[in-house]
Amino acid sequence: MTEKESVSDIGTADSVFSAYSSPAKSLGDPGITPLSPSHSLKDSDQNVPAQQSYVVVVAIDFGTTSSGYAYSFTKEPECIHIMRRWEGGDPGVSNQKTPTTILLTPDGKFHSFGYAARDFYHDLDPSDSKHWLYLEKFKMNLHTTSTLSTETELLAANGKKVKALDIFAYALQFFKEQALKELSDQVGSEFHSSDVRWVITVPAIWKQPAKQFMRQAAYKSGLVTSDNPEQLIIALEPEAASIYCRKLRLHQMIDLSSKTVFNGCSPTETIGTGMTQAKEVVRRNRQSRTFLVENVVGELWSELAEGDRYVVVDCGGGTVDLTVHQIRLPEGHLKELYKSSGGPYGSIGVDYEFEKLLCKIFGVDFIDQFKIKRPAAWVDLMIAFESRKRAAAPERTSPLNINLPFSFIDYYKKFRGHSVEHALRKSNVDFVKWSSQGMLRMNPDAMNALFKSTIDHIIQHISDLFEKPEVSDIKFLFLVGGFAESPLLQHAIQTMLGGRCRIIVPHDMGLTILKGAVLFGLDPSVIKVRRSPLTYGVGVLNRYMEGKHPPEKMLLKDGTRWCTDVFDKFISADQSVALGETVKRSYTPAKPSQLVIVINIYCSEVDDVSFITDPGVKKCGTLRLDLTGTEPSSAPVRREIQTRLQFGDTEIKAMALDIATSRCVKASIDFLNY
Repeated sequence: MTEKESVSDIGTADSVFSAYSSPAKSLGDPGITPLSPSHSLKDSDQNVPAQQSYVVVVAIDFGTTSSGYAYSFTKEPECIHIMRRWEGGDPGVSNQKTPTTILLTPDGKFHSFGYAARDFYHDLDPSDSKHWLYLEKFKMNLHTTSTLSTETELLAANGKKVKALDIFAYALQFFKEQALKELSDQVGSEFHSSDVRWVITVPAIWKQPAKQFMRQAAYKSGLVTSDNPEQLIIALEPEAASIYCRKLRLHQMIDLSSKTVFNGCSPTETIGTGMTQAKEVVRRNRQSRTFLVENVVGELWSELAEGDRYVVVDCGGGTVDLTVHQIRLPEGHLKELYKSSGGPYGSIGVDYEFEKLLCKIFGVDFIDQFKIKRPAAWVDLMIAFESRKRAAAPERTSPLNINLPFSFIDYYKKFRGHSVEHALRKSNVDFVKWSSQGMLRMNPDAMNALFKSTIDHIIQHISDLFEKPEVSDIKFLFLVGGFAESPLLQHAIQTMLGGRCRIIVPHDMGLTILKGAVLFGLDPSVIKVRRSPLTYGVGVLNRYMEGKHPPEKMLLKDGTRWCTDVFDKFISADQSVALGETVKRSYTPAKPSQLVIVINIYCSEVDDVSFITDPGVKKCGTLRLDLTGTEPSSAPVRREIQTRLQFGDTEIKAMALDIATSRCVKASIDFLNY
């Protein structure tokens, strides 16, 4: 680090109300001295770049188990077009999107994505497949990796490691090329990425590093450039679902709690019957791939009054996200009432339970070896399970048969020296039998048991949410996401709520987020108020006050007593923050020649924070101010860099201005590489 650049945990401030701050020193030698902070205020900043106009909005729903894109031309915002289908598909599984699977060549180059990747990998000879790099369900690593960085690695099916940033960039590049090709074919001339406003969906419970990681992957893929970051919007999945649900008409949904006939499904019919009819409607809609939405709000909204509240439960492959919104009429703007909550309780939890069952029957050592030695056959087995998993229902009485690949049966005999049938007899797992047709036969209770842990977690989260004072008088609960199709999950939520609110399931629950993300790209200002998930701030020096500050925090400099490590709070956890609202702080370089100011940012899950050394407070990123090119012609006595931070968007943003020259200062926040 040069003398023109320094990193600071701490600056100084006489108090939050002081006009100027005194020079100070702290941990290390800080290169900045903060000036007076101000309260949050909402204003139009002249430094905000003018909004660029785009021809089309393309949203990419990057899911744990399946992914896809949709788009809408800005001149026809009421028409949402779902991506055209490629070849491929699974028996017994209806899916408009494509599996989130990617295949790299043995030398690490991109080969294919989705069904094409899976089918090619499946057809490889086992002796060849072990050299290829096949990855699936890798998105969750961004949530579960505590030390996420641009160097984070993923594990391919053959046990080899690959850089996560490369994998995500390859996937986004694939969708970029597919979308641009479809758009070019539709308009009859070549479409360029610069014509598109891109939207990428992420779970609302993701922290800032994971969101930044997706943005970095987008830059690397060529989707957008870092010089034009506004061209890419990060959309939160339950928010996108909420935006689309505002547009719902009565024939586009099932009301699980209705006591009248809805969509031809009476309350005496089972959930499964209603869902079957819904899927038929969706199947017919998919022939055109174009969906029409209401200009303002749908028929369901006619039942809502100003201030009414509803919950969106987004049940995907990897995560379950819960968000609470309040409606503002007549425009239909939304206000978040409670910070997003949830956890890693998506449908892949059921897959893990199935894998644990196989380990119990056949042994952990065998399953681990089989996955490495016969990875394509393992994929086949999980595809067969996925089809049967979707057939699980509360009232089901007939058994579910899961095909075992021949290579599983053959490899097990070589590995153990006896048959699969023998293993089942010896396992004491009474609810799984062997069928002479080469299938595992599970009784319905056994299949339902695989869902129990995952559904219990979801129910617990919903129950906890409904206990919050902010979540009272809920009118609707919208159940969306691919896992929302599960009759078992629907039944469990109905039972838990006991009629406290109406449960609405859109017909195309698996595409709800995708469509909502397009609508969000068309109007990012629709969510007017959000809640901060964490408390954020920086460390500063304040005037030492006897009796208030701990003696061990006292620092004496030039005859003045200072308190070190004071947490200067930007925003509190669960604090409401409006779109466009800014938190203002001013900083001054330690030396006139200093060109870069780097300030450490700290966060906490609790609101009551006094010092950056408090339990639960951790460094989570850096604020970087690049002063290059903004040097005044004659150096002022004290140079002030006014910094504004925005917390009301889906990502935390920073802007800065050199007060002396009125020039913009390049400001950036880094949550990944700090």
